[in-house]
Amino acid sequence: MTQLTRVRASSYALAAALLVGLTAPAAAAHTSSPAGPARESHARIPFTRATVTASDDGSYTVRWNAPGVRRVAVEAGGRTVASGGSSGQVTVRGLPAADRQWFDLVPERGGSLRLADRLIDLQGAVNFRDAGGYRTTDGHWVKMGEIYRSDALDKLTTADLAKLRRLSIRTVYDLRMESERAAGPDRVPTGATHVVADVLAGSPAFTTMPTTPEEGVAMMVEGEKFMVGGDTAKTAYRTVFGGIADDRSRAVVFHCTAGKDRTGWANAALLTALGVPRATVMADYLASNDYRAEANAAALASMPAAQAAVYKPLLDVRPAYLNSGFDEVGREFGAFSAYEKRALGLDAKDIRDLKRDLLVG
Repeated sequence: MTQLTRVRASSYALAAALLVGLTAPAAAAHTSSPAGPARESHARIPFTRATVTASDDGSYTVRWNAPGVRRVAVEAGGRTVASGGSSGQVTVRGLPAADRQWFDLVPERGGSLRLADRLIDLQGAVNFRDAGGYRTTDGHWVKMGEIYRSDALDKLTTADLAKLRRLSIRTVYDLRMESERAAGPDRVPTGATHVVADVLAGSPAFTTMPTTPEEGVAMMVEGEKFMVGGDTAKTAYRTVFGGIADDRSRAVVFHCTAGKDRTGWANAALLTALGVPRATVMADYLASNDYRAEANAAALASMPAAQAAVYKPLLDVRPAYLNSGFDEVGREFGAFSAYEKRALGLDAKDIRDLKRDLLVG
């Protein structure tokens, strides 16, 4: 099984977990793409869930559920490529090659959704994916194609950079430490702005390496807490969220080395601020285990068994890690809204503006 097959299989698993849960996601309208501007939907969007999953053979599986709707048309490239009822699953083949294939789900009544597979397929990164495409508790959807999250960008190929340029990546936020940046400087698309937002500078959590698996877990938990309350972490994330709030800065990508911890908290905080349910936030966070499965397995296989057991907690994302971050929000700030204001520099008006810009439906 190839890496891409594994990733696509994990996408199916994530989609299935979310689709059957209480917090089903849906991909959202996209404001700009190489194919031209998407239709902006201000009507109520009837979809309670929807996903697109790409396959190695170039086909796409589109799933949706729209209670009370009798017919849904699936459009790609301006033409109808499939249709179905209120709930459906179709496989679309024969579409021309594209950097990212977008689908419009058009119900007989109500607003439409623009969907794409969440993963951006790159040669030099395995965890570059759309931060959006999730349904909020009040029935809106986070737009896709605006904010991306990723692992390190130092190994991007020339073809990767060209693809990201065509996807209109304008700002890259580098969450890594100085030593990481020096060892692997970012490669960014032509015309994109590179912004350093060092989350862990000054953190005591990573000064010594663990010697047991338990110490490894404790290190990750303490690191997550620092991402919430550490002074440099608050400064870094304030920089990122200030840029996200600036229309001129999109499309935006924030990344660290593996795209799972510092990046994971950034996206968890963003989705929470936008009103995405905690279970969906957790599923998005844990998806790094799937996207990074092959890379992590290769790293562990290169170590003696005892060393691999110690390092595995460092390569994983686990519910306990993210939960420790949310627990720290409660302990230090009392409420997430207070964290938004005091740590991220976002007041109630900023949050309203962010929702206006990044949500549809």
